[in-house]
Amino acid sequence: MSYAVVRLPALPNLNGSLSSTTSGSQNKGGGEDAANCVGMNPTVAAFKWRLLIAYDGTHYSGWQYQQSPPTIQCILEKALIHVTKLERKDLSLVGASRTDAGVHALGQVAHFVTPFNYDSLDSIHAALNGLLPADIRVREISPAVPEFHARFSTESKIYHYKIYNDTVMDPFLRHYAYHSAYKLNATAMREAAKHFIGKHNFSAFVNASHNDRVRDPVKNILSFDVNEMGPLLQLEVEGTGFLYRQVRNMVALLLQIGKEAIPPDIVPMILATQDRKELAKYALSAPPHGLCLVSIKYNEQHLRLPSDCPLTSFGRHHTVRKCKLPFY
Repeated sequence: MSYAVVRLPALPNLNGSLSSTTSGSQNKGGGEDAANCVGMNPTVAAFKWRLLIAYDGTHYSGWQYQQSPPTIQCILEKALIHVTKLERKDLSLVGASRTDAGVHALGQVAHFVTPFNYDSLDSIHAALNGLLPADIRVREISPAVPEFHARFSTESKIYHYKIYNDTVMDPFLRHYAYHSAYKLNATAMREAAKHFIGKHNFSAFVNASHNDRVRDPVKNILSFDVNEMGPLLQLEVEGTGFLYRQVRNMVALLLQIGKEAIPPDIVPMILATQDRKELAKYALSAPPHGLCLVSIKYNEQHLRLPSDCPLTSFGRHHTVRKCKLPFY
């Protein structure tokens, strides 16, 4: 298996389904990943693992680590610490997208490192899901090459925003769709969404965040569709990257256009101002619970599997070998 060399603490021999770190050819081209790991002694080989994660964000304060109120990253790290017996700083868990409080995910991706290899990933997969609460699930675990980075290897992200457009809200969708009792003009929303496609400066659609670094406001939206599924409107947007609350702000403007309060051609006008105050004249951010991170597309070279690695775990099916109930 190919692996990177990073600074991690030496561990005693571990039992179970772990294999030795003394075999294999070392690759010192860990690049950004090696640099991003916390420096400690001595230097040992690090194996990298990719997680595909789904979660209901209703009861969490987003992805980004904090202990109170709890976040997805915090809960996941606690489970990883319990299973791997490593410290938080040694795992170096990184998520692809820092979803907001109340936002859901079907295809969040993260990576972590260990100083040991696994012969099989099925056991750690089952152990993690056994420790995690029912509203967080690891869908897949796979080995990753040193070049893979959950955040920096991304090529695009796909988000869905659901709007339940009927007079009475479906109670089973109340945590996953925004309710609009106003009859929305989906055709006008679809026309307006086309104005977002392409490379634009989205300064007018970003919220200020005191803990977010300064980012390039120019983003490339690859597609933006408005799909009607009975009373449910599903807004699907794919982009190479998004600014803080950019998707929810775009959706908020489309909602006003759907209500026919403003025309579709207001989108390029607001984009041109590059001023968040201009958007605030027409719309506030859409609520978080309608938003879901559906999938993330990666550089294919970074998704290749290392040599001599365990198979990707998709979870195990339980089987009944012998029926213990008597037949009558």
